Amino acid sequence: MEEIINAVNNIVWSNALIILCLGAGVYFSIVTRFLQIRYLREMIRLLFGGKSSDKGVSSFQAFSIAIAGRVGTGNIAGVATAIAMGGPGAIFWMWMIALLGSSSAFIEATLGQIYKQVKNGEYRGGPAFYIEKGLGMKWYAVIFAVATIISMALFLPGVQSNSIASGMNTAFQIPVAVTGAAVTILLALIIFGGVKRIGKVAEVVVPFMAGAYILMAVVIILMNITEVPAMLSLIISSAFDIEPAFAGVFGLAISWGVKRGIYSNEAGQGTAPHAAAAAEVSHPVKQGLVQAFSVYVDTLFVCTATAFMILFTGKYNVLNPEGGFIVENLPGIAIGPEYTQQAVNTYFPSLGSVFVAVSLLFFAFTTIMAYYYIAETNLSYLNDKGNNKWMLWVLRAVILISTFYGSVKTAESAWALGDIGVGVIAWLNVVAILLLQKPALRALKDYQAQRKAGIDPVFDAAKLGIRNAEEWEKTHQPELKKAVAR
Repeated sequence: MEEIINAVNNIVWSNALIILCLGAGVYFSIVTRFLQIRYLREMIRLLFGGKSSDKGVSSFQAFSIAIAGRVGTGNIAGVATAIAMGGPGAIFWMWMIALLGSSSAFIEATLGQIYKQVKNGEYRGGPAFYIEKGLGMKWYAVIFAVATIISMALFLPGVQSNSIASGMNTAFQIPVAVTGAAVTILLALIIFGGVKRIGKVAEVVVPFMAGAYILMAVVIILMNITEVPAMLSLIISSAFDIEPAFAGVFGLAISWGVKRGIYSNEAGQGTAPHAAAAAEVSHPVKQGLVQAFSVYVDTLFVCTATAFMILFTGKYNVLNPEGGFIVENLPGIAIGPEYTQQAVNTYFPSLGSVFVAVSLLFFAFTTIMAYYYIAETNLSYLNDKGNNKWMLWVLRAVILISTFYGSVKTAESAWALGDIGVGVIAWLNVVAILLLQKPALRALKDYQAQRKAGIDPVFDAAKLGIRNAEEWEKTHQPELKKAVAR
């Protein structure tokens, strides 16, 4: 079975997907004139603006749900894997996919907002919705929804719960089955409360977890501040096959940097638009910009924090593609969160295992919450009339079982299945947003014009010639009249 899983994984994650994701990022960066850099201040300003409503969450809550999905075990174990498989240079390519991917994240999140709908009194949206409404391809939308439900409910929870259970076992000797049961019960208490409860939990937990983790990294960086230039030089030279110690892994550096970067920040993957669509904003571009910033938080802040801790302390191995090791600083230690544990232990003896275990608990648990929300949103798309409540109960049961089972199965199979899930929906979504870019670009141009005129932007889909954005036509007519009057 593992051979079959690995074979499928290699097909899904061929060079074609890496080229597609990088190419889309480059293209969207050019057509938006590097919006991800020009609008950085605007992203931060919008992050804390807006309020929730009966139908939608606030911009910050939607941002927190998206960050909950982005910041997970990939930020700890995934970064370690990238270094082990591609050397320090893989971190540079993670940065590049974050910078370029931020533009893709903007496009997909803006589309999620444009084509959102109200389901059972709450905003719902995402790739399935904009594929049907924007491209008119119902069959394509159904394929995406089904693939996403399978990935989010079956494949991906195991990656997160396995990391939680392994970390707790290493730090506190808690049996993995006990941790799995506890995580499953806590998850059940949250997901039965719906999107509003998920948003409230994420709003509180996400800033705390990311802030504490980055703070630890900052402390270690400050303790090694004089070595920063040398480390940056190592990362960049390794990224371009200049560093002799890592010669021969240039292709792997790009491949694993991009692969782990996409897995971690999810830019263009099609997951974040679900959270973006749930926000209550006056213009889709507002949430598009907020979600573009979330890519930076994930990769440039959290992933970089992990990488710096590992590289500063030299607590890593690098595999030789031809067998053996190019670098073996940690004999007998497998690829994974142990790198970060050893790095923290270097400066804070005995704290590393506990710190990483607690970080993984917060990171991975909130990610599973986000997975459930994404799966539920796609189920609501398929169950258009909302009259099959049993489907929702089945979904909840499946994700809870997957979470528990993932905590006790092997990490290798969990990661492989997770990669397949991420890869399939990334293929489907990147192709979709390349085909459906015009409404997002029109919305951006409209937003820029209104901001230049000193107006708080309000979206008028009909004026821009964007069809099937029914929710905007119904909800924001009063605001449009006020804007015109001003």
